Amino acid sequence: MSDNNYKKLGVAPRFHEVLSTGLYTGLVPFAPGTVAAFTGLLLWYALYLFLPPLWVTIVTFLLIITVTIVGAWTSDIMENYWGPDPRAVVIDEYVGCWIPLLVAPCATASSDWTWLMALLGFGLFRLIDIFKPLGCRAVEKKFPGGWGVMLDDVLAGFYALIIVLLVKYVFNLPNVLW
Repeated sequence: MSDNNYKKLGVAPRFHEVLSTGLYTGLVPFAPGTVAAFTGLLLWYALYLFLPPLWVTIVTFLLIITVTIVGAWTSDIMENYWGPDPRAVVIDEYVGCWIPLLVAPCATASSDWTWLMALLGFGLFRLIDIFKPLGCRAVEKKFPGGWGVMLDDVLAGFYALIIVLLVKYVFNLPNVLW
């Protein structure tokens, strides 16, 4: 995250403002990244309520790919108006939160397990994203602009995904994909 996290934001194109701020969740005054990630979790859960578990995983995967590309593009544009990696740009939090949710559905198990795995994925992603261990900070620095904004959260989400998979394995919870 950059030094400009609390500076006054300039006027930017409305379309990119809506996208990059995750439908304005990035403009909440306290913990915008957590609010955005939690909003992403709620959107995912809505998918889970209306789609079969395998389709939730497929749609989540497609959302991750699409929003990563769109997020890199819009974040790059927003840096021209708000500076490098501004606090209000939280589209990356949605993607990072969705990555561990790829393995959250527990197939035939109770939806309570799915919800617990989803909350675990969300919490792990936020912790990893905040502390940026194991190369997350390096990725952000190595890739300038919008890709740097997105890829550090993709890596944090990937680490959270691995941990959620391990927890599911240890507790012998059924998976959707195998």
